[in-house]
Amino acid sequence: MSGMQHLLSMADLDRDDIEQLLNLTDSFAEVSARQIPKVPALRGKTIAWLFYEDSTRTRLSFETAAKRLSADSMNFSVGSSSINKGESLRDTVETISAMGVDGIVVRHRGAGAPQRITQWTDACVVNAGDGWHQHPTQALLDLYTAAHHLGDLDGRRIAIVGDIKHSRVARSNAIGFATMGADVTFVAPRTLLPPSLEGWPVTVTHDLDEVIGEVDICYLLRMQLERQEQSVVPTLREFHEEYGLTAARAARMRDDALIMHPGPMNRGVEIAGEVADRPNAVITEQVTNGIAVRMAVLYLLLGSGLDLVDERAHVA
Repeated sequence: MSGMQHLLSMADLDRDDIEQLLNLTDSFAEVSARQIPKVPALRGKTIAWLFYEDSTRTRLSFETAAKRLSADSMNFSVGSSSINKGESLRDTVETISAMGVDGIVVRHRGAGAPQRITQWTDACVVNAGDGWHQHPTQALLDLYTAAHHLGDLDGRRIAIVGDIKHSRVARSNAIGFATMGADVTFVAPRTLLPPSLEGWPVTVTHDLDEVIGEVDICYLLRMQLERQEQSVVPTLREFHEEYGLTAARAARMRDDALIMHPGPMNRGVEIAGEVADRPNAVITEQVTNGIAVRMAVLYLLLGSGLDLVDERAHVA
């Protein structure tokens, strides 16, 4: 991992890479808990934010991570930029690269856009979400949150429920949790599954009630109405009754099982409002952990290149 230049996909990480990142995240979680949560680890480095899709949680999380590492930021506002004058993605990347950036954090509606960007810049590229494809830092923060509560994820059962077809989170988490030894089950109606799951490290069921009592993690996906080009469920009320985590279903979960959601939640659709507020729902904790995880990612890509022991000493 220390020799990796970019973070584009969870498929690029093996188990050792993930464990290294999660171990380093512990150190940055400690930094974030300080009265003044800041270290000079990336002083003198500049990171550009290139967000072609709306984002609140991910962008603020990355920006906070960079500030806590003492990095400088270059904010690129797509809505008021040369994009509206017809500038291509390549021209934009080459322009900000010429200004001297060390890292580019990109979110783009086109799957594969971050990979293309690596061909046009010498900067490190971090994928903050590309189309329906990947969202690796979300998977890493989810793995960190789950491991914090459950310990070793080997043999743990995770159900990823809902709008899998349109979800880059589902793809990244399926790979990440399987890499760490967990058993991953997709739970969705056929209309919300990809056309093919060949080669995916998952099993599939269309019956949430069949698995809800056995899982260690129930991971609910946001119903992405903005990505759906046609109606994929009869009504949102029917979807909630069949695939939502209702109070009755939550009551059947094991006492130590976790409820997770990448946010923002549609209360009353994928999750009942009262369920989202239960003690075993770790949704706000996921947001908190996202900052420390992104600090670890930025530091490993842009930092001094020291081995992990020295890195931990550097930030502790």
